[in-house]
Amino acid sequence: MGRMVRLFEGRFGRLVLTELAPSDQLEAPAHPAIVLQQGGGEILFLNPGEIHVCLDSATALVFHAATDWLQQRFPAIFETRSPFSRRAEPITPRIRQLADTLAVEVLNDRFLSTERLEFMLQELLLSIIETYLAGRRVSAWRGSRFEDSRIRRAIALLRAHPNKDLSMDELASQVGLSRSRFYDLFQLCTGFSPRTYLDMLCVEAAISRLSSGHGKIAEVSAELGFSAQSNFTRFFLNQVGVPPSEYRRAASRPEPDPKPE
Repeated sequence: MGRMVRLFEGRFGRLVLTELAPSDQLEAPAHPAIVLQQGGGEILFLNPGEIHVCLDSATALVFHAATDWLQQRFPAIFETRSPFSRRAEPITPRIRQLADTLAVEVLNDRFLSTERLEFMLQELLLSIIETYLAGRRVSAWRGSRFEDSRIRRAIALLRAHPNKDLSMDELASQVGLSRSRFYDLFQLCTGFSPRTYLDMLCVEAAISRLSSGHGKIAEVSAELGFSAQSNFTRFFLNQVGVPPSEYRRAASRPEPDPKPE
């Protein structure tokens, strides 16, 4: 399995940040596994019972997704024992960004909430299904919380430009729903209100920018639609627990050693 750096467990399953050496084996004993190598150009999928032998040294996030958690959200895809038809796929920019942000978050786990981790893993699964699976299975969304294409469209619009200035009334209109119906359906589908979902996306985008070391905090604030940097600082502090400047410093020198059990 390699040297474990971080381990998280929850109703979603297990998420492991691990350092791999050539010939190390990754196995999906009972649940599907998704492997995201840092800097790699592919995303790897393992069905239960499958093994992947590493060819090179790498740091990887391995998501052993709990079958119950998957089936509650995407029953049509994960009702079978072998949901993945291909072992590897080219990684998209969106999934690459999610993987990189997840890696930053798990290394700075003292700032990471269970809610935000589960949100990001749900976003990862949504992106995987949209990118690799839905086009090959006509019934991919059948029975899913995300079966309503209007809500999936709304999520795509939120992702495209996470901005605190965004009008939820306009978003509801864009997807053909009244404001009240939009809020009800969105909460039912995602488990979050539209505004909370947008807040989570803004945090994800902020962490991605802050950890990259590029751009000033004022620029990140403006990109996300805050009228003043002080407003962004208060928002980030409320969401993450530390000011953006402190998070940027922590992300530049994360603690690599695993925590003692």
